[in-house]
Amino acid sequence: MRTQLTSYFARLFAGDLSAFGGPATDEAVAGHIRAEQMSLVLGYSVGIMLANACNAVVLAIALWASPDRTFALIWAVTVAAAAIAFGLQSRAARRITKPHFVSQRAMHRLVRNAFLLGAAWGIVPVAFFANASTGGQLVITCLCSGMLAGGALAFATVPIAAIAFTAPIFVGIAICLGRNGDLAFLLIAFLVVVYGSVLLRGVFVNSFSFARRVMRQIEAERTVRQDPLTQLPNRFAFNETLDAALKRLALSGEEFAVLLLDLDRFKEVNDKFGHPAGDEFLVQVAGRLQRCTRAAEHVARIGGDEFALVMANLARPDDALEIAERFVVAFDEPFQIEGRQIVGATSVGIVLAPRDGNMALDIMKNADAALYRAKKAGPGTVCFFEQADDRLSRDRKALQADLEGAIARDELFLVFQPLLDLDENRITGFEALLRWQHPSRGLVPPSEFIGIAEETGLIHEIGDWVIRRACATLADWPEDIRVAVNFSASQFHNTAILQTIVQALADAKVSPCRFEIEITESMLLSKYGSAASILNALLQLGVTVALDDFGTGFSSLTYLRKLPFSRIKIDQSFIRDMLVQPDCAAIVKSVISLARDLNIGVVAEGVETADQLEYLRQISCDEVQGYLISRPVAADGVRALLDTKKYRAIYAA
Repeated sequence: MRTQLTSYFARLFAGDLSAFGGPATDEAVAGHIRAEQMSLVLGYSVGIMLANACNAVVLAIALWASPDRTFALIWAVTVAAAAIAFGLQSRAARRITKPHFVSQRAMHRLVRNAFLLGAAWGIVPVAFFANASTGGQLVITCLCSGMLAGGALAFATVPIAAIAFTAPIFVGIAICLGRNGDLAFLLIAFLVVVYGSVLLRGVFVNSFSFARRVMRQIEAERTVRQDPLTQLPNRFAFNETLDAALKRLALSGEEFAVLLLDLDRFKEVNDKFGHPAGDEFLVQVAGRLQRCTRAAEHVARIGGDEFALVMANLARPDDALEIAERFVVAFDEPFQIEGRQIVGATSVGIVLAPRDGNMALDIMKNADAALYRAKKAGPGTVCFFEQADDRLSRDRKALQADLEGAIARDELFLVFQPLLDLDENRITGFEALLRWQHPSRGLVPPSEFIGIAEETGLIHEIGDWVIRRACATLADWPEDIRVAVNFSASQFHNTAILQTIVQALADAKVSPCRFEIEITESMLLSKYGSAASILNALLQLGVTVALDDFGTGFSSLTYLRKLPFSRIKIDQSFIRDMLVQPDCAAIVKSVISLARDLNIGVVAEGVETADQLEYLRQISCDEVQGYLISRPVAADGVRALLDTKKYRAIYAA
């Protein structure tokens, strides 16, 4: 019972209309209603405070001849000064962008101030009416009546504040009139009660109507400002919040922070378990993230797996770091989705305004740069923006801009690294490797531009070019030589990739069996669901598929059953250490034995010494690839490598 009473009074003095029988709301909606109420009160407050100051002066003049002149003058100066100060404060507050949420504490302060102002006017009839002249009493009566009406107007949407303001005046009038038994004064008291009841009833009717109107407006705006899946604010709402924070920064110097988050394993979840599981993952993530924030702040979903938060009124950078670390910790517990335990993680980039920018474009650009560095450092990393990030970001954007025209400018080219068959002691194929000769940067490593191509979607255009160029080059080689092309997971999002391969093979007039696709284990793990139909169609066409970097991913034997791979390529990290580490040698031997039983070919990558080559011959590895055989060569160097006498002399057992 005591808890219920405490809760009731907390709602009552916070202006919650449900305490008076009005519409019930949750705290988020109640905070928004309080923001609208506060905005209206501030809109009236400047005029009301000027009226208070004017009334105080009028009262002092009216009581100049009264015995209470000194007390009246002190009272008038005090009230006028307080009214002017509060009016100036309200005027400054109105210049700042209206907040979307006002706390209960702020409403408590409003109710307290309303009571103090009402009490100041409630003193007037008690202290000054009896000794005032007839004219002074008339002035007091008019002023008190006017203040009752003015208070009802100013707090027309906040009943508890209207009551807090008018109740002391009513009490003061009742005490004043109760001292005198004159019938006229009793009639005046009756009229005051009637008028006051009408005013308060109007306040309640207006406030209930106002609250329902705001609630309908909130509901209508949700479709525009709310993400339908997670119920979080969307990008539009986030941009509004950011613009409001920037306005407060310009007007009052209020500093803030922007936190940008990206989920590190969302695509893996989405593609491995399906879109419904991915959606449920996002919903659970949204719930955890929102619980990490302060009451008046909301995480926004601004992209597929990207979230952001504007932290207003930032006292110190560590406050932003604390929230960011809460976000990271929120992913410690696995997510329960469709009976599975799914592990998630997030990276966070933080910018501080105005230190890192005072324009929305700069802030978001720098937040993205900080997030990029955090993601490179690994899941669960938090990074503040640094000037070096800006340089890296500009360099990446410049590289991206150059990459967009690289094909048209004929800057991309292919090199080919041979695959040597150990049984026949001959080259059976080549792996096509992409290179970029930048006009000013020189030779740009694939590790620097492939990631950019995947992020921007340029990988589809570049991948199509690689396929066509590799097939065209293959047409000039002997019929028993194949070409292998690496495919990234991103390329399998483009269903047109199948038609591109078919068309490239037809244009080059080469058999599909001479074209090989190399995919990685990590691609299978994250993209198998969407890639399966394309891979199966290619296999039916006659194209062969190799599993690249075997052993570095999850090494699930299920994949060897689901897709009929032609070859497994053992990662070079095992080949490099197999002669010095018994466990690596055991893994290599086991993979070769397993592949032989499954009738799958094995390629050893990264062969660099004659001892490695000899060991692989002894354990019956099918093919090898590495610098010992040959470094990658241009298309015109392939013929030289295919010179039978040359490579037989070098690589004969």
